[in-house]
Amino acid sequence: MINVAKSAVWRLLTVAYSSGLTIDSEGARTHESVQVNRVARGSVFAFLVYSVGVALTYFSQLVIARMAGVDSYGVYAYVLAYMVVLAYFATLGFDVALLRFVPAYEAEGAWALLDGVIQYATRRVAAVGGIVIFIGIFIVGASGASPELRKTFLVGLVLVPIMALVRIRCAVVRAFGGVVSALAPDRVARDGTLIGLLGIATLGFGWTIDAPLVMVATVIGSLVGFYGTVVAVRRRRPFPMRDILPRYDAATWRKIAIPLMILGATEALMNRTGVILLGWIADTKQAGIYSLAFNVGLVVTLPRIAVNTLFAPTISGLYARNDKAMMQALINRASSWMLCAGFCIATVLFIIAEPLLAWFGPGYEVGVPTLRILLVSQVIATSAGSQLYIMTMTGHEYIAAVLLTCFAVANAAVSAVAISQFGLIGAAMTTAVTLIAWNAGMAVFLWRRLKLMPGVIAIFRRQVAIKP
Repeated sequence: MINVAKSAVWRLLTVAYSSGLTIDSEGARTHESVQVNRVARGSVFAFLVYSVGVALTYFSQLVIARMAGVDSYGVYAYVLAYMVVLAYFATLGFDVALLRFVPAYEAEGAWALLDGVIQYATRRVAAVGGIVIFIGIFIVGASGASPELRKTFLVGLVLVPIMALVRIRCAVVRAFGGVVSALAPDRVARDGTLIGLLGIATLGFGWTIDAPLVMVATVIGSLVGFYGTVVAVRRRRPFPMRDILPRYDAATWRKIAIPLMILGATEALMNRTGVILLGWIADTKQAGIYSLAFNVGLVVTLPRIAVNTLFAPTISGLYARNDKAMMQALINRASSWMLCAGFCIATVLFIIAEPLLAWFGPGYEVGVPTLRILLVSQVIATSAGSQLYIMTMTGHEYIAAVLLTCFAVANAAVSAVAISQFGLIGAAMTTAVTLIAWNAGMAVFLWRRLKLMPGVIAIFRRQVAIKP
């Protein structure tokens, strides 16, 4: 009942605003408070779920690293990097597009179109995932890779459609307003199952853990997570959708989804360029060490990911009403949350970097300088806020895709040279510089096109402006 009442208040405020009614300064502050508090509450729940998921993820990585050893872990991390990039490509951008279409259709009562876009996205993603498996089998079979690497690739290909469909289902649940139910299946169920299966394999059956076996456990864990998303969608599905025939507006959906597909796949590729190139140029052992350091560094982005759970659709709604002042206020507040939390996390990880990596087993401690470089770059990037979501939720996805692609290509080219000369440090430095430069480029675009300032600069400027 409380949630219903809050929803009703929010709808009344929205109607009043969109109807052009005059709202005094106190009412405007209340309106802003509703927006900010809504995102804050959702972010807290998302942060808790993500924290549990991250804890399980890193515990599973610890188990894999210690049981399989640095060499087999390197093979697993190297193959998984490819699978993640392919899975982002297989989503065809609908994992983000659904965050725009589903709330819009639900608000309009366009239930047939809402059902249609979900079915359209699911079928296309499943088809592309199947094609990736089919082509991948031939490529792996014709390669001259080692038996362990080849087996890991063949098993890993099954992950592509599963991970892609999980992202689609989670996006639908998020768009319907579910936070915990959208995150728990992918973040908690998958890695929890992985840990349980590896424990049974070693303690129960005494099996030797290698990369193919770990990948099999990852596939099973992902299937469990997928089932969880199916249940979550069924529970969140609005009642009017249950007895209607779907309608399709494929041209509109493809137009939006194509640049979002480029964004998702390119961002995933840029994040894993160091792992892939180290596996090519150096060896899978170094690729595994870099992957571990990079994944630990990503913990800094946890507050930003949590905030984005409701930040993205809220920005989309504010932009539709041309409420730039509220958008800037929300950006300021969200950026301050991200920066404070991210800085605290990075500081702790920076201090304990050496014992932390050594905990994963012998050989991983050489990644300490790499981890510290990545932590600094993640804090600087976090200070700018969720700029990519702002661009995609305001209809500038094509510019965002072009901008990201340019930086991703530059990152790959420079990384190839840097890795050949400096190895792990070269990969980390290139990733750090590219990440900072990319965020600076987005900041310039948002200021010139939308007159929106990135987080830290906007906060600093506001503090200066209010001084007597």
